Amino acid sequence: MHAGILCLNKPPGITSRDAVNIVQRFARPLKVGHAGTLDPAAQGVLVVCVGPATRLIPLIHELPKSYVATFLLGRSSPTDDLDSEVTLFEDGSIPALDAVRAALPRFLGRIEQRPPDYSAVKIAGRRAYDLARRGKAVELAPRAVEVHRIDLVRYDYPELELSIECGSGTYIRALGRDLAIALGTRAVMAALLRTAVGDFRVEEAVDPRALDRDNWRGCLRPARDAVRHLPTLRPPADDLRRLRNGGMIAIDPTFPIGGRVAVLDERDELVGICG
Repeated sequence: MHAGILCLNKPPGITSRDAVNIVQRFARPLKVGHAGTLDPAAQGVLVVCVGPATRLIPLIHELPKSYVATFLLGRSSPTDDLDSEVTLFEDGSIPALDAVRAALPRFLGRIEQRPPDYSAVKIAGRRAYDLARRGKAVELAPRAVEVHRIDLVRYDYPELELSIECGSGTYIRALGRDLAIALGTRAVMAALLRTAVGDFRVEEAVDPRALDRDNWRGCLRPARDAVRHLPTLRPPADDLRRLRNGGMIAIDPTFPIGGRVAVLDERDELVGICG
């Protein structure tokens, strides 16, 4: 059985589902799924799990994500990016560089963020973007998100480029929108590159269009790579057999208890998650 994780570099112009479908053609009958959608216009790391590794998708969702995003100040759109009609914002001024730098710390840490109206958030079982496209009123409540780092890369009005590391559920479009409002103007996201999901980095990622029936298996990474942020336990062979059969084992009292643990075998392969 071929199972593991693919670190893909999704190109702009295809959906995350399109990328999964490419892998699915080669991997059948194994299950295939991705951890963390990228908008069609966005580019970068898309983590795709194959076979039993699909059970790790919730854990991968927890990993921090890094982006480089380019915004155009002084304009707005219904989608907060270039996928809908862009309108110039005539009432705003051109923010000074010092003002941009001073505003960034306000968006660090745990913040409240309203998702874009055109987003996959569900309202009464319907995707917000479906309602918005039908001209329905969309009212999304703010939600708590975590921004670990936000750095100014380049500012040449109207272009503003930021490097961001954040937790799951953070909308980069909305971050640019809210930053611009804090600066007395508006913004649309013009480009987005996801550079990393945890230890899965764009420099090591593979273009899904380069995969074929002969080479895709060689691009698989071990399931272990998805849980490197967890403490590890390597039980002896007898204990591993008990765990695989649903049993319990005794653990060294000096081992830290209280969270999830990645259980590895003698070949350093992931057996499962305990805790």
